[in-house]
Amino acid sequence: MIDFYIWYTSNARKVAIMLEETGLEYKTHVIDIGRGDQFTPEFLAISPNNKIPAIVDPHGPDGTPIALFESGAILIYLAEQTGMYLPASGSARHDVMQWLMFQMGGVGPMFGQYNHFHNYAREKIPYAMERYKKESHRLYQVMDKALEARDYIAGDYSIADMALWPWAHNFAGRGQDADEVPNVRGWAERVGARDAVKRAMQQVGASPRSGPIDKEHWENMYGETQYVSR
Repeated sequence: MIDFYIWYTSNARKVAIMLEETGLEYKTHVIDIGRGDQFTPEFLAISPNNKIPAIVDPHGPDGTPIALFESGAILIYLAEQTGMYLPASGSARHDVMQWLMFQMGGVGPMFGQYNHFHNYAREKIPYAMERYKKESHRLYQVMDKALEARDYIAGDYSIADMALWPWAHNFAGRGQDADEVPNVRGWAERVGARDAVKRAMQQVGASPRSGPIDKEHWENMYGETQYVSR
């Protein structure tokens, strides 16, 4: 059974979708990143960058346990272990990989910065707010163009869709009018209708905390606590 370390974030939802789609057995362990659980020596031994998600597979490729962090790396690992949702070779594999990297290097960081500067930054900085709004909009347009002739981002349903959907389906949360990107909207509906995606969202859905974050949460997520050498 895979040990799956989560908080209620888009990156954790990506891996939850893959676990549900493959039918692999897993057990979730909640790492409360607002309360500093990610800084414990036990978790750092699994995820040295103190980020979730992370997994431990007791039956790794050579039969020994393997710990992995970085959601994209985890998706590739699970795909290769199961032979599912990532073509084994050829141009189709490269197509999936480029869209996965598009999410990892573009959509995740830029949408995350939009969220931070619009919702969590203590100081409202118009330049930053406008920059990340425009960049998020541009990335949606890239996706919309790609989805004009495809039901899924790389043709067939794949780990690239699993990576993008948790970030992109929340249009309002990214400052995006869904009507301006109808192909993305249709794709989001198709992916969201999958039974495995619904089950994943039950596992790693909305955060159990709501409303403004408190001082402890702020310090652990955005303050000096984040930058202490460990």
